[in-house]
Amino acid sequence: MDSDKFLGDFFRARREATTLEDVGLKHSGRRRTPGLRREEVAMLAGVSTDYYVRLEQGRERRPSDQVLGALARVLRLDSDATDYLYELTHPLARPYRQGNRMEQVSPSLLRLLKSWNHTPAFVIGRRLDVLATNPLTEALYKGLTHKDNCLRTIFLSPQAKDFYADWEKAACAKTAQLRIAVGANPHDPFLPQLVEELSTHSEHFRRLWARHDVRTRLSEVKRLRHGDVGELALSWEALTVNGAPGQQLIIMSAEPGSSSEHALKALGRIAAQDAGLDSSPQPSPPSPELSSNAGHSPPVTL
Repeated sequence: MDSDKFLGDFFRARREATTLEDVGLKHSGRRRTPGLRREEVAMLAGVSTDYYVRLEQGRERRPSDQVLGALARVLRLDSDATDYLYELTHPLARPYRQGNRMEQVSPSLLRLLKSWNHTPAFVIGRRLDVLATNPLTEALYKGLTHKDNCLRTIFLSPQAKDFYADWEKAACAKTAQLRIAVGANPHDPFLPQLVEELSTHSEHFRRLWARHDVRTRLSEVKRLRHGDVGELALSWEALTVNGAPGQQLIIMSAEPGSSSEHALKALGRIAAQDAGLDSSPQPSPPSPELSSNAGHSPPVTL
């Protein structure tokens, strides 16, 4: 993974994913490669073919905002992909601090997390590492391996395809979120190590990574299959941790009165028994350190 090639690789991947029909052009004979040709992208964006070729080859890394806007329109980029494109061409001057491998969760956030006995919750960092979990989350993900990182869980855990009812969708989302993390932290040497590990051990990840999809996720409902309590449909919300840039608090909940709520309660009893805890509710008010998801820090979920 070469950060100097991010922009060119992104343009090439999105060009190959854009069809003639997408841009209103007619077929003109058989094509050897998928998607648009370089000269077609250049024509539609109003730039020379030579200039666009330099972009894909990494020889031109500072296109104007006008050119970026035209290329985003031609390649049909959504808001997430467009933001990612601008971030690649306008990187923030944030030098990476050597030795900063481990991210720390504040003691107050840890206390809040552990107090939620009836709500699965966990904290993730800017590299999609799982930094802290509460007992109910540990019970929910019991049986999976590689739980230290969201990407490693889904691609390297043998049980993941059974656990996620829609594993393909989850895998695509995780990979797209990792793209954003890499773009936002171009000088972090540990992210390339993660990409290399996943690429070495998962052909599926290599295929998805090559697509250069980018996507944030604000909230969703996920369907999970648990060996003890069956299938659960859980709503996921992400809260940014203002005191620790890049960290997210992920909270899961079930629809009131649903079978998923009953399953979650049963799982809570199992978790309490395993931990030797009282399973009575212990509600806690929102922490002043947290805010609803906002800003440039994309939420990422397990």
